[in-house]
Amino acid sequence: MLLGFKTELKLNNLQRTVLLKHCGVSRHAWNWGLALTRAILEHNSTLPENKLKFPTAIDLHKYLVALVKPENPWYYECSKSAPQSALRDLSTAWKRCFKKISGQPKFKRKGKNDSFTLEGNCKLKDNFTIQVPRIGKLKTYERLPQIGKIKSVTISQQADRWFISFKIDTQIQELGNTTVVGVDLGVKALATLSTGEVIEGAKSYRTFKKKLSRLQWLNRNKIIGSKNWRKAQLKIARLHKKIANIRKDTIHKLTSLLAKNHGTIVIEDLNVSGMMKNHKLALSISDMGFYEVRRQLEYKCKLYGSKLVVVDRWFPSSKTCSNCGHKKEMLSLSERVFDCENCNFTIDRDLNAAINLCKAVS
Repeated sequence: MLLGFKTELKLNNLQRTVLLKHCGVSRHAWNWGLALTRAILEHNSTLPENKLKFPTAIDLHKYLVALVKPENPWYYECSKSAPQSALRDLSTAWKRCFKKISGQPKFKRKGKNDSFTLEGNCKLKDNFTIQVPRIGKLKTYERLPQIGKIKSVTISQQADRWFISFKIDTQIQELGNTTVVGVDLGVKALATLSTGEVIEGAKSYRTFKKKLSRLQWLNRNKIIGSKNWRKAQLKIARLHKKIANIRKDTIHKLTSLLAKNHGTIVIEDLNVSGMMKNHKLALSISDMGFYEVRRQLEYKCKLYGSKLVVVDRWFPSSKTCSNCGHKKEMLSLSERVFDCENCNFTIDRDLNAAINLCKAVS
């Protein structure tokens, strides 16, 4: 089973400069290709009788070599696979757009989600050193997994830190668990299990909201592009990264606990995008990371030999009594305790939903 491995790089100033150049080349190729493809789409909609062929990733790279590289000699200072990968990703993004899986690709901005992909002969020199094409040897803080040939690596910048990621082949661990657990995701607590266990969410954004607001307020009058503005932007980016790391750490602990200790995990197919339209709860929902919980459960269940069951979103897990099966017609979000009118059974609302999810497959 292929899994992604990501670790921080230990760089000097010269290496940081080289990586920034590669990010710039990759971003320029993406933006140039996006402008060209948008112009072709606009031409085809305006003149349908004289349509132009929509370019593939190979066509875009041919145009780039013929038209863009001669006018921008700094392209030759970087690996050729950086713009190639960017154009391939752009082609994939347009295919997803045409299939209505996602929206139109957007232009990239300098300093925001900077990354690039290198393909070729990547080698692990020792436990803490990896050699990549054109750039050379890069050191890491964390011990690298000793695997065979690495086909490609992705290098990205987050705040002032650089990371490298690549795929590793991992053996599936059959733990042999047979227990079934229902998991009800919520805003008050991240997860309530049918066993009665409650996992609290990190609520990292809410914890650092005041500090983040103050940093943004102090940055309001600084001249954009000045040294003080860059310092302030770096502080804000570091805090955003800290918030995301705390949230991810909590979710990783929850999903590992579930996948390792239970044979079958039952969750609801939550309509997260629809839930986010409720502006009173949008902040709390995004702070919990419901989609990330499901994404991690999908691959960890495969890794540990357990099964993930996603129940239909219209399944009335909260409205149904877990004791007698009676279904309530109405149940407002403010009612945190479930009182059954049929059997006078009283139980916590989230625990009741988790038990119903567990019973849905048993």
